[in-house]
Amino acid sequence: MKICFFFVYLFWSSFCIAQITIKGTVYAENKPLEGVAVYLNNTMLGTTTNEVGEFSIPVKAGQYDLIISYLGFRKINYSLNTANYARSLVFALVEEENVLDEIIIKKIVYDAEWNYNLTAFKQDFIGISALSQDCEILNPNVLYFDFNAKENILTAYARKPLQLKHRGLGYLITYELERFVRNKNTVTYLGYSRYQELKGSKRKQKKWKKNRLKAYNGSVIHFYKSLLANTFKEDGFIVNQFRRVQNPERPSEESIKKAQKLILLHKKSINFSRDIKHPKNAVDSAVVILNKVRLPKFIDYLYKSKLSKRQIVTTKNNAFYLSFQDNLSIVYTKEKEELRFITRNGFNNKRDPLSQTSSLIPLEKDIQLDKSGVLRQPLKAYYEGYWSYEKFGNSLPLDYVPVGSSQ
Repeated sequence: MKICFFFVYLFWSSFCIAQITIKGTVYAENKPLEGVAVYLNNTMLGTTTNEVGEFSIPVKAGQYDLIISYLGFRKINYSLNTANYARSLVFALVEEENVLDEIIIKKIVYDAEWNYNLTAFKQDFIGISALSQDCEILNPNVLYFDFNAKENILTAYARKPLQLKHRGLGYLITYELERFVRNKNTVTYLGYSRYQELKGSKRKQKKWKKNRLKAYNGSVIHFYKSLLANTFKEDGFIVNQFRRVQNPERPSEESIKKAQKLILLHKKSINFSRDIKHPKNAVDSAVVILNKVRLPKFIDYLYKSKLSKRQIVTTKNNAFYLSFQDNLSIVYTKEKEELRFITRNGFNNKRDPLSQTSSLIPLEKDIQLDKSGVLRQPLKAYYEGYWSYEKFGNSLPLDYVPVGSSQ
């Protein structure tokens, strides 16, 4: 089973060497507001306003999403380019009319169903990788779940920002969940995150340093950064191109539904294990159709291997774009798959671990790629394979720099 995975940080930035200090004031009802969270999304750069509503954040020159957040007020997402920054910023917060609290989240019942949905949410948001096992949600009670059993859609809401403690990577993370939807095999979550370093012994610091590098190596951001630097081959990535087509051996969805209805109307017991080569009646035909349901819907045909940068990325007006036909298969050769990945679907698959392989499926042509290693329109592509396995529990702040790297 292929799991499609969209993950969105609602953030981009272009890091340079120059540094500047961003200053501003936050008001509410014409009065300065103390304790407002002000941070650059998905980084470790942030602060809170003082008693007169002022904040100050030293940053590297570039483009950012500046988040201004205070409980009970509408969040502000301010697109900030330091090249155009010349004066102190002023923000006025407006009270939030929280329809979510009033209508959807009346009184959460922490029953068996809620706990079941929480387990599913953790698996789809934090993940099941080895690193994700050390990532804990400190305040899960702020979560509310809505599960549509008929459509197999799980939606999650949070009344307050999630607080996560990642003991494996050494971060305390505040995550403001904007959207979480698991629609059958597709997971999409959007939000704003702020990272803070945990304090720890030299031994823990050494472990965190090692784990962070492990999380970075082979990741989506690692690939995009090395792609733009044209070092992806040396860094261990092999990029192949493939076409995805409908599997002619698998029945259409319409014929499957008709076969299911016919079987339900048939009152006699049916032996689905029969080998029916020549159907004698409509029931036999329905059995043949339903026995092929497990066949994959699509077949992938690899037709070009070891692509170069110019076959993947184009440049227009000093901006970078992913621009290629069909889809990409990306193999990271410097790390093997985890055993958890091999057995993630509950099968006792005893095959040896292979190189980590992911698929990049674009939904549109020419998707802009930022220098920081993120897509500016992240919902225009999704990932399958290993990148869909490594979820938020393997994520790092975008201002993380690998040890010994010049990035």
